[in-house]
Amino acid sequence: MSVLDGKTVAEKIQVELGTEIEKLKGEGGIVPGLTVIMAGDDPASRAYVNSKSKLAEKMGIRSKLVKLPETTTAEEVIQTVEAANSDPLVHAILVQMPLPRHIDHWKILDRILPEKDVDCFHPTNQGLILQNRSRIFPCTPCGVMKILDHYGLDPAGLNAVVAGRSFLVGKPMAAMLSNRNATVTLCHSRTVNLEGILREADLIVAAVGKPAFITAEMVKPGAILIDVGINRIDKEEDFANFCPPSRYEVFKKKGYLLIGDIHFQAFAKAGHYTPVPGGVGPLTVTMLMSNTVELCKRSISVTRDA
Repeated sequence: MSVLDGKTVAEKIQVELGTEIEKLKGEGGIVPGLTVIMAGDDPASRAYVNSKSKLAEKMGIRSKLVKLPETTTAEEVIQTVEAANSDPLVHAILVQMPLPRHIDHWKILDRILPEKDVDCFHPTNQGLILQNRSRIFPCTPCGVMKILDHYGLDPAGLNAVVAGRSFLVGKPMAAMLSNRNATVTLCHSRTVNLEGILREADLIVAAVGKPAFITAEMVKPGAILIDVGINRIDKEEDFANFCPPSRYEVFKKKGYLLIGDIHFQAFAKAGHYTPVPGGVGPLTVTMLMSNTVELCKRSISVTRDA
């Protein structure tokens, strides 16, 4: 059993990105620009956006956060997107999910220019991912692939199960693993015999959003477990069900714990696993920076070729 430390992988990529960013600044005074649009005040989104802003500042990326109220209209969000689309200093645009319930997220995401769509949600970019022709990929699935590559875990030939079919993680993750020659099963809430399917998996990517949903009984010995879930445990009575005793002191000190979608007892059966926190999370934010730099470089190339 070995831990797949996402922080180590993220730090390595950040060093490489730092060199690229300095090169861009030195050659033409170009600073990669990222605009994040957030509507409402979802606590998880707020924490995530703050981590993005901090890393962007640390790395020398121009980051702008546009905060809109919960009551904002779709038209107001679209106007914000259009303003970023037309700004030559903005190379990457991210609309933070989830949006308020009264807003159709596709109506917003479809308005981001494909060449500034940093998380690859535009239909054009989704199609390029399916065809394995994209140069950037959605941040979280891309982070998963970076972890596998760093630790030499080739998905080719593996029986891979992706639990969760969201357009944010599950669907692009399944396509990316298939593009790397894994045999992929994409499971969801209506999957028949989910436990049996999971027990046959060499690689499991859990992205269901339910704490400790995948238990040890569902995991084949030696499997690779990639936990994308981030769930907050606030109640002490829930601790015994979801968390190992070794983390109880941390829980008492902080008043909460973050855990994934895979039960901690399953890790003892795994060949490799990502912890929560410290696994996929650091890569998600890092790949956002990487995609921003790539879109910046691409915009320069297009301008020179024009």
